[in-house]
Amino acid sequence: MTLAGLIRAAGVLAGVCMLAACQSPGSAPVAFHADANPENLAAWHVVSIDDGYLKLNRRVVPYDVNTKLFSDYAYKLRTIWMPEGKSAQYEPEKTFDFPVGTIISKTFFYPLPGGEKRNATDVAQTYRDLHDFVPGKGLKLARVHLIETRLLVHRENGWAALPYVWNREQTAAHLKRIGAARNLVLVDAKGKRTPFTYVVPTANQCAICHDYAVKANGRASPRHIIPIGPKARHLNREYTYADGTENQLEHWTKIGYLKGLPDLAKVPANAQWTDTSQPLAARARAYLDANCAYCHNPHGEANYTSLWLTSDEPFGMHTGLCKSPVAAGRATGGRLFDLIPGDPDASIITHRMASTQVGVMMPEVGRTTTDRKGVALIRAWIASLEGNCRIIRDNVAQAP
Repeated sequence: MTLAGLIRAAGVLAGVCMLAACQSPGSAPVAFHADANPENLAAWHVVSIDDGYLKLNRRVVPYDVNTKLFSDYAYKLRTIWMPEGKSAQYEPEKTFDFPVGTIISKTFFYPLPGGEKRNATDVAQTYRDLHDFVPGKGLKLARVHLIETRLLVHRENGWAALPYVWNREQTAAHLKRIGAARNLVLVDAKGKRTPFTYVVPTANQCAICHDYAVKANGRASPRHIIPIGPKARHLNREYTYADGTENQLEHWTKIGYLKGLPDLAKVPANAQWTDTSQPLAARARAYLDANCAYCHNPHGEANYTSLWLTSDEPFGMHTGLCKSPVAAGRATGGRLFDLIPGDPDASIITHRMASTQVGVMMPEVGRTTTDRKGVALIRAWIASLEGNCRIIRDNVAQAP
């Protein structure tokens, strides 16, 4: 069951609490560090360890996205905090315009196989029950393995990416700008054990994925980083807070975190890729948007490829349809086009998604395992497409 399914089934995601409901007694308010990069995550007072739980501070608001980035099967607790009296400005397509002082956090963790049986390496691929979250209290540390908490901090000179890695005792997280690695064993629902290395990206690698270049007078400006997830199409969904379920964007507006929200009927929404009641094409495009489009867009790190995979990009050559690769070299595996209708085996996209070989796999960072269900989704979508690349390319060449 997906985390979204757990939220719906449990009714409340305990461990992800609403505003003051999870504040530790006597805890200090959130601390925005305008220049310093504290060595300890605790210095920010965004999350805290208290009485065996990971809790959120006052006005630290949890959120989720419609379709998530695959990160070696890790689960993620996302939060946002803004200074009193400050709001983000709604944008229909781009990342919201957040005020200086905003702190976005993402904590990566795994459930433990067999409930509270903890060792140094074993982590569960999926949840077996609903008892790892306790309503109104927090994320029960005895039943999860914390890996890292990444902060995106909006300062006067732009966004800063700070990766904090949790110690093995699960008592503190320390700044690791050069990244880190954890040798873990993934245990699936049938007990199959798969060793893998979870890699915490360096601060520079964070900047690659969050890279954004604005063109001015036909030339790209110096690059800077921006958040990826907080866009309308990703956030337009319901979320179960401690005091009830509400659309996230309407909730942010109500608590003063967002201004300019139009009627929800006018707000885009990506599909949830695991929801089989939604159209296959919408689910596949949402998956590619979440897992590829942060680089593959006109402003991203891979903009030179002209392969743009945001869900709102019109389907055609730019989304890979019968498109020859640019500078992919051996990573193509001898395949000619990014996406060939009806033939996932001959498509470069599925080949690179399935690979774990450095220099071949896509995405290039953020995973060392393969998302088997994600690859199966994209394969099914490509298999469902009709068309002939020779005819399609001839038509493109002849177009005025």
